[in-house]
Amino acid sequence: MTHPIISYIRDHSNQKISYAEYMAKVLYDPQYGYYMKSKDKVGKSGDFITTSNIHPIFAKIFCTIFHEIITKKNLPIIVCEIGGGTGRFSYDLLKEWQLKFPETFKSLSYFIVEESPYHQTLQKKLLGSFKNVHFHSSIEQIGLDKFEGIIFSNELIDAFPVHVVEKENELLYEIFVTVDEANKLIEAKVPLENEGIENWLSKNGPTLSNNQRIEVPLAMEQWIKKVSQFLSKGAIFTVDYGYWNEEWEQPEHKDGSLRGYYQHQMVANPLLYPSEMDLTTHIHLDSFIKIGKDHNLDTPLVTTQDKFLIKSGILNYLQENYDPNPFSEISKQNRAVRSLITDSMSTAFHVIFQTKSLTNLNTLSFLKAEKEADS
Repeated sequence: MTHPIISYIRDHSNQKISYAEYMAKVLYDPQYGYYMKSKDKVGKSGDFITTSNIHPIFAKIFCTIFHEIITKKNLPIIVCEIGGGTGRFSYDLLKEWQLKFPETFKSLSYFIVEESPYHQTLQKKLLGSFKNVHFHSSIEQIGLDKFEGIIFSNELIDAFPVHVVEKENELLYEIFVTVDEANKLIEAKVPLENEGIENWLSKNGPTLSNNQRIEVPLAMEQWIKKVSQFLSKGAIFTVDYGYWNEEWEQPEHKDGSLRGYYQHQMVANPLLYPSEMDLTTHIHLDSFIKIGKDHNLDTPLVTTQDKFLIKSGILNYLQENYDPNPFSEISKQNRAVRSLITDSMSTAFHVIFQTKSLTNLNTLSFLKAEKEADS
């Protein structure tokens, strides 16, 4: 049976589409998009693992940080998680908040924005006992005139559609997706004509060398703009993997970062397994901060996830007493702590902390710990 994306491209006026359009279709199409399908994506039975699914300790750390920001900065007790996936992070955070801060838990409103109907079903099932959780498919649905509080996302932006460009003989080309005579998805290289991409590269970089390929995240810019308009006062935490421009310019990244993940295996060709495979890219850290500044967001902190967790007190959760049972809660938590600060996945991830209309941030303990470590 011919995949719908094949027919879609064949019916297109040029019989080719940009990588951004390809990703939008195979990931988010309501009928056949990967994220929209009623199948597991996260965990052993899925295609990838997220940090929040390793152990509740990850959510516990953020629970303490969220509570400190809200109470010290006199914000409404509101948290909005965008792209909640299975709902595991929400569940663990809410349980910790209920246990550790019962006096504010009574006033807490927790919004989950999730586009996938399947994931929203999982979230409602897992979080059904919490009466202070509200489910929406977009931030517009939340319906607040102004949002004040905390916004959180984990491994959200890496799955946004991106354009792909390549430099060859000092000229820029956009890489399109087309179909060959055997109905196989292949790439087509076309001289760059998209002014939006040209403007992005000239404004944000990085500097490309010949035979270098890179992703251009125009959708990321639109997302930052939308979230900044949505946030009236508060903080945004973005957890994801990314590169600085200096890293993009290194030879080892000359092929870009667009990859697939299928049954826990990395797939170099993003055109394999359409609608059956997760597609991700590294975010552009320099431009993420720059665009945020253009839309009234300050960025007090960008650091790797392992360093962030250490400065935020994760080592306090290590329990020294020896437990011979490897399946006990103490053993599981100790393994999780060690994994979260030593695993290559944690060192590759970044935590980006942004704020709007907040002052005197030096009173926040995780920022004080970061400054003390740097001094």
